[in-house]
Amino acid sequence: MPTQAPPTSTKTGLSLQNRIVIGLLAAAALVVALVVILGNLGDEPSRTADATGADAQVVRADSHRLSQATDEKAVLVEFLDFECESCLAAYPLVEDLSEEYRENLTVVSRYFPLPGHPNSETAAVAVEAAAQQGRFKEMHARMYETQTEWSHTDQDRSPVFRGYAEELGLDLAAYDAAVADPATMERITRDKNDGLALDVQGTPTFFLEGRKIQPASEEEFRRLIDTAIGR
Repeated sequence: MPTQAPPTSTKTGLSLQNRIVIGLLAAAALVVALVVILGNLGDEPSRTADATGADAQVVRADSHRLSQATDEKAVLVEFLDFECESCLAAYPLVEDLSEEYRENLTVVSRYFPLPGHPNSETAAVAVEAAAQQGRFKEMHARMYETQTEWSHTDQDRSPVFRGYAEELGLDLAAYDAAVADPATMERITRDKNDGLALDVQGTPTFFLEGRKIQPASEEEFRRLIDTAIGR
């Protein structure tokens, strides 16, 4: 199922959504997709949050750091879905920003599996199980590197994800225990509930220094970061 709303949608930002679809369909348009997806457009989540606006946090103490700044001056948070094509298109840019601003910018990843993606929660559980063995970043990357191989099917992909865990050299007994533990899914649900309470409308959605941002280009994204870190 595609991650973008159909062209007949009346939601704000329709032109950007159309640009995203065009970018994702074009064979050499990954950079274009990166530019336009930053408007936080994607599939809509189910609006069933337990968190309230007052309780919600953009980042929590136990949120996963994709990168940790040595001299932190700003924090960038991404709410993501591993089965989302727009998140896949954004992934190289997020990686570039993590490296480019590694001294001053901490990059945080938060789970936001969408109901229209049959294996998004399963993927998030696999990543969280890997994170419990200190391998969050590696499994995070593996999901995006292989997304086109496992996504958008009703077939349970948990055996595929367990294979990734084995390839990463994880303790499979501990991995299986984490996958089966309800606390793992509760951890993912807490991320999603924070996102819902913060009015996350789809994926990817970015917050910079606690404020939702919707840059229209990579250049604007970098300008926002430069301002946040005081360059």
